[in-house]
Amino acid sequence: MKEEITEDWLDVELKNTLDEDYEIELEDAVLSLKIREIYERTQGPSIPRREYFTQLLRLQAELIKLQDWVARTGEKIVVLFEGRDSAGKGGVIKRITQRLNPRIVRVVALPAPSDREKTQWYFQRYVPHLPAGGEIVLFDRSWYNRAGVERVMGFASDDQVEQFFEDVPEFERMLVRSGIRVVKYWFSITDEEQQMRFQIRIHDPLKQWKLSPMDLQSRIRWEDYTKAKEEMFARTNIPEAPWYIVPGNDKKRARLNCIDHLLSLVPYEEVAQEDVELPERVFNPDYERAVLPPELYVPSRY
Repeated sequence: MKEEITEDWLDVELKNTLDEDYEIELEDAVLSLKIREIYERTQGPSIPRREYFTQLLRLQAELIKLQDWVARTGEKIVVLFEGRDSAGKGGVIKRITQRLNPRIVRVVALPAPSDREKTQWYFQRYVPHLPAGGEIVLFDRSWYNRAGVERVMGFASDDQVEQFFEDVPEFERMLVRSGIRVVKYWFSITDEEQQMRFQIRIHDPLKQWKLSPMDLQSRIRWEDYTKAKEEMFARTNIPEAPWYIVPGNDKKRARLNCIDHLLSLVPYEEVAQEDVELPERVFNPDYERAVLPPELYVPSRY
């Protein structure tokens, strides 16, 4: 009887887990019928949903092992996610962190620099966010803003850009020498795919917040961004911290491939866990639970 109860409970928990995944996947599904029809015709079939979730859960289980190993060994890992607007960086970051401990694995997405920060050493505002021992930091855009948006949009002078290219290889070598593993991903999508994703954002009320004036400018300056990206690869792809390009037109495959590749770069091992036993609740026969006023409770509308 006890085994049946345990199996029923595990079944419910598994279904709840899948429900969470479906909720996240709805962000790709909330489209008008017309846009969905066009998107599916241009995108082609993706990986079947059942296979996708099976592989995603398997990889997320490995990420938990990686997390435990990092915490146990005191490793320090930095992962940079770069790419064009709407290339899928946020989607893969969300799947990486979905089941991990935010005290160990955290995301850094810095806003535009303040007037004070503009007068600092360029890398200064990124340094406080670097990991201590036992931490993984995921940068949703990073110091490479200077090689991309700041350069293309004219927020940085030619001299500042040139100084960045001279400094960044040594900066990253310093990080590696200090014991930080530096991983750099560039998410690559085609011109047509970005146009379609922008159209989706324009017509989907749940995604309009993702579309900024800077995103619209990136469409106009597609070729300028391409040239900037090519020079960035040529001057910052160093052996100590190489670039890895993730083909991103198929979102699901991009997520799985990126997570799988990240796991392959770190020689983590499964960490033995201590057995956990739930202690018995202390029961006090003289204690009477207070009756709380009903206005303290959230209304049960669902």
